[in-house]
Amino acid sequence: MSLKDNRIFRYFKESKDELKKVIWPTRAEAIKHTLIVIGVSVGVAVFLGLADYLLNTGLEQLIK
Repeated sequence: MSLKDNRIFRYFKESKDELKKVIWPTRAEAIKHTLIVIGVSVGVAVFLGLADYLLNTGLEQLIK
């Protein structure tokens, strides 16, 4: 049991040490990147919606 406890303790210690090395983004960077992700997501959604509409309309015309 001691070995298992030692492994768990070591895991958490190493995790804490790794988190100290992380360079966290500033608030401005986080906001900027969030807005980029939202913008790209909206752009992809619009593109896919438009493609779906055009394909649907085209197939309906083809079937008629």
